Amino acid sequence: MSFDFSQLNEKVQKALEEMGFEEPTPIQREAIPLLLKGEDLVGQAQTGTGKTAAFGLPIVERISPRERGVKAIILTPTRELAIQVAHEISLMGKYKGVSAYPIYGGVSIDKQLNVLKKGRHQIIVGTPGRVKDLINRGILKLDKVRFAVLDEADQMLDMGFIEDIEEILSKTPENKQTMLFSATMPYEIRKLIDNYLRPGYKTVKVGKQLITPKVKQRLLLVDSKDRLKVLEKLLKENSRVPTIVFVRTKKDAALLEKELRDRGINARAIHGDLSQRQRETVMGLFRKGKVNVLVATDVAARGIDIKNVGLVVNYELPENPESYVHRIGRTGRAGREGTAISLVAENEKRRVYRIKGLRNVKFERFKVNDLEEVKSKVERNLEREVPKQVKELAKELLNRYDSESLVSSLILELMK
Repeated sequence: MSFDFSQLNEKVQKALEEMGFEEPTPIQREAIPLLLKGEDLVGQAQTGTGKTAAFGLPIVERISPRERGVKAIILTPTRELAIQVAHEISLMGKYKGVSAYPIYGGVSIDKQLNVLKKGRHQIIVGTPGRVKDLINRGILKLDKVRFAVLDEADQMLDMGFIEDIEEILSKTPENKQTMLFSATMPYEIRKLIDNYLRPGYKTVKVGKQLITPKVKQRLLLVDSKDRLKVLEKLLKENSRVPTIVFVRTKKDAALLEKELRDRGINARAIHGDLSQRQRETVMGLFRKGKVNVLVATDVAARGIDIKNVGLVVNYELPENPESYVHRIGRTGRAGREGTAISLVAENEKRRVYRIKGLRNVKFERFKVNDLEEVKSKVERNLEREVPKQVKELAKELLNRYDSESLVSSLILELMK
């Protein structure tokens, strides 16, 4: 019989109804029945497919509200994802009396210590570094854990967490149920699976493509010197579309934020140098639509789950080809359509062929219209001594017309 939510506890069903769940997604439909039977599982699916519920619901279903202490440990690559997963699982267990608590670095450890000492939360969701720290302090005890989840395992690998993960798993009982979810399966992840999942584990792979068909991919061949101009043009053409622009480093993120804001684009950056409070402020503004463009590094963007992101721009291609999947997975979520645009200079074309998802995408040559320069020149000339009437007319034209119609508009004005 095919799985549906009616097979779950009535209290869990009530919570799911409030959360807006209607039909299980493919990953949920395939994974949940196996996990309810106690199978170890490897889940491979693109981001935004509902995998949090795929592992969260079976855990909530099988934990009793009368149980005390940590019964499930879920490891995530970033604090944003830890917060998001813990919140979603707590909503699922709301009426059953099962809750999750996030632990992560970058904030005071005292509150986390106090909460863990009280033992009220059966599920802990955390980043490997902080989880390991709390274990070493003797505060977080995993000897009663029945469920272990590695979420976005390939991202934790990229961030150098594999040794921490192995140490954490070594503190858990051997007979626990283990679940590993990853968009890609590099060798190190397969090795982790062989070492820590019980023989006979099940594999669920949703769809042949890691990139959802809902995402339209474009490759724009640009001159290196025009990269910023191209980005500016794209963002202004999509000014009402929530957009994430990816860069390689936190320095690049901060610099690009300034460049875009100087050009009148409402952009904010999120990167590793921001405090947790600053990151939460930026993400809050983006979620509420008060900021329309988010400039992000790969690390900072992990765990971002905003369903209405319509456009992702790779300002530069990622160093790691597998990061491309995670970048463009920020759009086309929850069944929505999205667009992913990658800006590629001539000397970067070879890097495109290392990214599987781009092998069938044709290049579009994108040249910045020379009329962009007209506006810039007029603005510079306004700084000089010119008659007041001419200055006022020029300013009016700059405000009234976009760059592509500026010259024709000037001609029309002169012909009046």
